[in-house]
Amino acid sequence: MAQDPEELFEVDSDVPDLSGAVLLHHFDGFMDAGGAGTALVEHLLSVHEHRVVARFDVDDLIDYRARRPVMTFDTDRWESYAKPELVVYLLHDAVGTPFLLLTGPEPDRRWEGVVEAVRALIDRWGVRLAVSFHGIPMGVPHTRKLAVISHATRPDLITEKSPFSRVQVPGNLAALLELRLGESGHDALGFAAYVPHYLAQGTYPTAALNLLEAVTKSTGLVIQAAQLHESARRTDAEIARQVAESEEVAQVVAALERQYDAFAEASENLLVASDEPLPSADELGAEFERFLAEQQRDH
Repeated sequence: MAQDPEELFEVDSDVPDLSGAVLLHHFDGFMDAGGAGTALVEHLLSVHEHRVVARFDVDDLIDYRARRPVMTFDTDRWESYAKPELVVYLLHDAVGTPFLLLTGPEPDRRWEGVVEAVRALIDRWGVRLAVSFHGIPMGVPHTRKLAVISHATRPDLITEKSPFSRVQVPGNLAALLELRLGESGHDALGFAAYVPHYLAQGTYPTAALNLLEAVTKSTGLVIQAAQLHESARRTDAEIARQVAESEEVAQVVAALERQYDAFAEASENLLVASDEPLPSADELGAEFERFLAEQQRDH
């Protein structure tokens, strides 16, 4: 017998009226080039007071042997255990508007059950829009304005169109959640920030800042951005220093700049020139899979 999805979570008994609120969500474990989505989550939690209003039963969702949580051993005893948490936070933006943030490890099991559970929370609280965000590696230079593309359950929610046509890529929970919410008549939107492929494995705050700008524009939330601006400034300065010290890296960046500018002049499509075909679904899927494999080796 299938488990009731609402048995997957516990809800705080003291939750205010959230009718019309926005639910932001980001799960660790899938593609997030430049740590863009993770950095935005950390920023939101650092600049706004927050509290947990719902907590998922991760024991039923996580494969601990595939992603072993960290434990700390000190001299002669086990001191602590970093328990995985998949939770919903309640935050308020700079003008007091409440919004929600669902974040934690992407479950290894019961994706459909988790989707049903999230939808139950959305219905319970009267959430008007669910928004996901992450970074994707692209062959673009860090010296140009980097795009943030969007996808949604309704065309009028789209802010920046994707350059891709029909492709197949590895599945992820955020995408499945958006798909199922659309099928049930709920509004959902997702953002993917371009990250230069040579910066994809590190933390790239500029991409997180671009995601924040896209989120605030689409939701009307007022989020402080000074800390992200400063992090982006420092990181960009360090990147510029490293490029200046390496002729090989400088040549790579210069080549990407020429390619980017040529594409921009040829058409509004910043990924592919008008006389060149889009990458095939197999090529894009293989590229994404290679990126994910690199992430897994690094963890």
